[in-house]
Amino acid sequence: MTYDFTTILDRRGHDATALDSMGLGGGAPDLPAPGFDPIPMWVADMNFPVLPTITEAIERRLREPHFGYFEPRREYLDAIVAWQRDRNGAEDLSPEHIGYENGVLGGVVSAIEAFTAPGDAVLVHSPTYIGFTKSIENCGRRIVLSPLVQDAAGVWRMDYADMERKLVEEHIHAAVFCSPHNPVGRVWERAEIETAMELFRAHDCVVVSDEIWSDIIMPGHRHVPTQSVSADARERTVALYAPSKTFNLAGLVGSYHIIYGSYLRDRVRTQASKCHYNSMNMLSMYALMGAYTPEGRVWVDELRTVLNENIQDACHIIDERFDGITTTHPEGTYMLFLDASDWCAKHSCDVGELLRRGWQVGVGWQDGRPFHGPCHIRMNLASPHSRVMEAFRRLEEHLFSA
Repeated sequence: MTYDFTTILDRRGHDATALDSMGLGGGAPDLPAPGFDPIPMWVADMNFPVLPTITEAIERRLREPHFGYFEPRREYLDAIVAWQRDRNGAEDLSPEHIGYENGVLGGVVSAIEAFTAPGDAVLVHSPTYIGFTKSIENCGRRIVLSPLVQDAAGVWRMDYADMERKLVEEHIHAAVFCSPHNPVGRVWERAEIETAMELFRAHDCVVVSDEIWSDIIMPGHRHVPTQSVSADARERTVALYAPSKTFNLAGLVGSYHIIYGSYLRDRVRTQASKCHYNSMNMLSMYALMGAYTPEGRVWVDELRTVLNENIQDACHIIDERFDGITTTHPEGTYMLFLDASDWCAKHSCDVGELLRRGWQVGVGWQDGRPFHGPCHIRMNLASPHSRVMEAFRRLEEHLFSA
């Protein structure tokens, strides 16, 4: 490995919600019992040292003694164009198609507000990223869930009949599509996206495609940009990306949209401008330019190797040793979505009690119920392999050994 994915970082007291919020309520895990140090596995950020070219880019800019108003540098836009071409095959992307967003969820809200009115319904698949729920409801829209279903092999699939029925019955003209899917970890195949986009075309539905996880893809799978599956999909889709999940930059704030259709682009940009606060932070611009580099390409490929090992080993332990717990191997993202239904039924307790038992031994996993998983737990595996294995050792010894 060229880069460091083994150092165990002590992020406590250094502006890390994943650790500093533990014990404070509000959905955060409780503090562990004495004798157990916390292993953060809930907030979807990573516990690896940042790519050095990112800090180097920021440090070079910090040596310039001025931080006034600015415009995005051409190098910033060119870096996005090159990254999307090399990683996602976007051969015809140009700077005019790219726009800044204060986070992917901010982009979701801008797009939804541009094409719906308060009280309108928005289609979202379930299980659902909790950020979608909060942001869509906070802007006064009504979420209509279309549940994903698991096939005989346990693979999560879209239920196209259910989607179409709800598009018709609820008069829906906007949908949020998560690709790769958070929290279940599906990397949608081209044919799956084509079928979904044909439904959205048939019912005149604008699609907001959250593709923030598109760089975190496991071996044997490939991200297919929603806009790439047809000429119509290219024109009706607002695609949202960010380096934040890929390079652990959420604290710097900064995402971007790709919108090919001029009508969609004008509407979304106008809506985003209304708050007069959808403006880039200068240092986040330099962070992206430091990330979307040749070094960044190597770093991400090594990261995916590390994450794949964590996923394979964690899923093997669950399959072999955690009776009553099931999960599917995520094809993308670094999150597991555990189904504890059988375990909870066997032990006559709810998933909240299981969560608390894990928290007591320092495993800071996350309640899956806000993601519409009735007896589920979401678990972040983006830590050094030794820490992931220590977490699973504790769970096996203290929770699942019987």
